Amino acid sequence: MVEKDVLKLGLYQFTSRLFVGTGKYDTFPLMREALEASGCQVVTVAVRRVNLADKSKESLLDYIDRKRYTILPNTAGCFNADDAVRTARLAREALGAEWVKLEVLADPDTLLPDPVETLKAMDTLIKEKFWVLAYTSDDPVMARRLEDAGATSVMPLGSPIGSGQGILNPANIRLIIERAKVPIIVDAGVGTASDTAIAMELGADGVLLNTGVAKARDPVRMARAMRLAIEAGREAYIAGRIPRRPYASASSPAEGTIAPSP
Repeated sequence: MVEKDVLKLGLYQFTSRLFVGTGKYDTFPLMREALEASGCQVVTVAVRRVNLADKSKESLLDYIDRKRYTILPNTAGCFNADDAVRTARLAREALGAEWVKLEVLADPDTLLPDPVETLKAMDTLIKEKFWVLAYTSDDPVMARRLEDAGATSVMPLGSPIGSGQGILNPANIRLIIERAKVPIIVDAGVGTASDTAIAMELGADGVLLNTGVAKARDPVRMARAMRLAIEAGREAYIAGRIPRRPYASASSPAEGTIAPSP
């Protein structure tokens, strides 16, 4: 009997390796339909953009089945460690979440992560017993520092947030994966299904995406494509690709073949 391919993150275990965001959809019902098509088990929610105070108003949380999905709150929109920590604490209080995707950005134009403020926030959140999934650049040195600081998962970007450029630096992503002792989830920049498959073929433990689905011409269909790409990429990685060769290699070598009939 083949064992299930399970991804373990802190206290959680998942069979889907696709993590899907909840921003940028035209409507909440469309978001709900795309989440279902994706087959994801984890849905990430930007705490700063969710109405947690006024329960009488419509909220995206009304469209997320908490029995079906595990919510991963994130600190998107935070530009310093103090704001990120405050946001994580709010998520713990309002959502009962013991884990958080830590995202501390350097500036609003590039939306690239701030390494100094990220490590600072990490230190506080780890001391407060959070399971932290840390968003970072594709720098192997920074990835190692986050792991050493206690990250449950390191989440290197494929390319800048919302850019749809795919995996710009596969060599660095591969280095991060090879050296890591914690799960590596590629986060940001995915534009289409092939980007997702590439991330998984490199050996990533999962992919987190949002814009590539939410802003596709047909979000539901793209969500389905992303699910299939995750599965195909993971299977290909486990199967092991053939080595790249500079010359041709015949599919039917002369030795050991059946001689043709006279």
